Amino acid sequence: MKNAIKTIFILSSFLLVFSLYSFADGKPFEGEVTYEITYPESNLDASVLEMLPKSMKVYIKDEFSKTVLNTGMGKTTNIFNSKEIYSITLHDMRGQKYALRSSTKIINDKIEKAPSSQIEFLDETKVISGYTCKKAIVTIKDELIKTESELIVYYSEEFSQKNLNKDNPIFHGIKGIMLEYEIDTQGILMKFTASLVEAKKISKKEFDIPKNYEVTTEAELKSKFGGM
Repeated sequence: MKNAIKTIFILSSFLLVFSLYSFADGKPFEGEVTYEITYPESNLDASVLEMLPKSMKVYIKDEFSKTVLNTGMGKTTNIFNSKEIYSITLHDMRGQKYALRSSTKIINDKIEKAPSSQIEFLDETKVISGYTCKKAIVTIKDELIKTESELIVYYSEEFSQKNLNKDNPIFHGIKGIMLEYEIDTQGILMKFTASLVEAKKISKKEFDIPKNYEVTTEAELKSKFGGM
C-alpha cells in the first residue's frame, strides 16, 4: 500500500508539470479537453494499476489552465496562471484536502533541475477528436542516471493561447495543443489521448482555491504523508 501511495504522488507531481499547454497562432480556445489514459507495456501490479488515473480533464480559459486527475487514492488538481507564472496544486486524499502554492521561483527551480530535451518535428499527421495533428518526437536525456528516452506527441495548431506552456521543461517547444502524448516517469509509460475537445464557457471560479482546502507548504505536506 505504501508503494502504491508513493506511486500516486510521483505520477501526480509529474503529470502536473505536463499540464501547461502551449498554443500556436490560431484562434483562442476556451473549454474542456478530456483525455483517456492508458499504460502501454506496463508491468505494474494490478492493485497499483487500479489506483492510477484512467482519465484526465483540462479546463482552459484566458491565461488559466486547470488539470484534474482522479485516482484510487483521491483527486489531484493543478491550476496554472501563465501570465503571473504561479501554480496551485490541490490534493484531496480520501477527504484530507490541501492546497499547495508554487511561486515563479519554485517553478523555475524545478525546471532547472529537469532533464534536458530535444524535439524532432515530423511531417506525419493524425486526426484526433476531429483535429488534424502533427507528430513530434521528444528525446529526453537524464545525465544523472545516464538514460535516454523518446516520447511521441501529436499536436494541433488550430488554437491560440499565449504562454500557457511558457516554462514547461520538456514540451515547451511544442507549438500547439497536445491531443495525444506520452510521459515516462519511474519507468511507468503513460499515454494520453484526447477523447473529447469541447469549446464552452468556463467560469473563472474554476481557478479559485476552494474554501475547504488547507493551504500548506511542500515540506509540511511531505511530513503529513511520511516524507513522500
